[in-house]
Order: sequence, then C-alpha cells, then structure tokens
Amino acid sequence: MPSAIAFDLDGTLIDSLPDIQATANAVLNPRSLPPLSYDEVRQFTGWGVDHFIGRLCDTRAVPSEGRDGLHAEFMARYQTAHDETRLYPGVAEALTALRAAGHLLGLCTNKPSGPTAGVLAALGLSDTFDAVICGDSLRSRKPDPAPLLACFARMGAKGGLYVGDSEVDADTAEAADIPFLFFTEGYCKRPQSEIRAAARFAEFSALPGLVAELG
Repeated sequence: MPSAIAFDLDGTLIDSLPDIQATANAVLNPRSLPPLSYDEVRQFTGWGVDHFIGRLCDTRAVPSEGRDGLHAEFMARYQTAHDETRLYPGVAEALTALRAAGHLLGLCTNKPSGPTAGVLAALGLSDTFDAVICGDSLRSRKPDPAPLLACFARMGAKGGLYVGDSEVDADTAEAADIPFLFFTEGYCKRPQSEIRAAARFAEFSALPGLVAELG
C-alpha cells in the first residue's frame, strides 16, 4: 500500500472558482473592463496566477503598462479570497480515513503560498498535510514534475499517488512517473477520455477504497 498521497487543491479538494471570479472582477470593475464569466475563469485556472492574469489581460485588452498594477491588486485581494470557497463533499472524511490508514498526506498546488495558507486555515486544514508545495515554492510549476517530486521528498517518500482534477495534474503525474487518481468533478478542460489515470472517481467517499485497491 502506498505510504504517501499528494493532492492538488483547487478543483480537487476545494471549489474556489466563485472566489477567484469575484477577485478578478473586483480588479476589472474599477478599470471599466467587462467582468469575467464563470466559464472564462474555469478555462484560465490551473497553471498558476501568472498564467491566469495573462489570460485575463489578453482577453480584456489590458495595455502592457497596466498589467503589473492589475497583477499586484489581484494578489493583494487573493490572499483572503475564501469566503465562498468550499470543500467538495466527502473530502474531510476521506482525508481523515487516509490518515487513519497510516498514509502521509501532501499538497501540491499551483496556487501561491499566501492564498493557500489562508484557505487551508479558513477550512480547518492547516494541520492536515505533512508537506505543502505551492506555485511559488520552486522556480517551476506544474506540469513540470519538480513540484510533485519535491512534495514527496518533503514527506520522506520516494513516491506514492497523486490525486488531481485536471490535465495539468495528469501531465504532472505522468512526467513524475507517479500513478494518478482523477477526480472527475473538478476543473478539467481537456476531454476526460484523454486523461490517463490509474483510477477515476466522482465522489470522495470512494477514494480510500481506491487507494487500498491500488496498494
């Protein structure tokens, strides 16, 4: 049985799109720019804040001289943007069950460390993970395998399982040669039939059993 399990955050453990959308629109509105739709926010997430802001600025034709200021304002607001963020059903119970089964738990996300710490605290998960790697922890971000490998290294594990919801997570796991468990109810943009995974699940109540089977 694998001794270490790493998780993505946004779209896997938490549904954070409402807060990301509200934060983006809070910086667009004073600039008299059209708000981002929910679908646009969903399409832009997964690769980190720099990518998100780049897509936002491109689609709203933000001039180059205004992008740094918009980025800084977004980040300032993003630190505490968790009022509408929620755990997916069954996440807390699944994490408790996996911990009780003796697994080490890690978090590997492209979300920056400040917002990650804030949302984990707000949701009562600050002490849940043995290792946390964020989008600004290393020079590289997912789908580069380095963050995921660093997460396992910090847990003192040579490998394990990675649980995620997107093509970014699947590509990261494949590059790191780590078995991938695909949560199908998240933010995946690629057709799900194209996602390579050792197992798929739509409800977190199924996750502990899947982990045991893979062991």
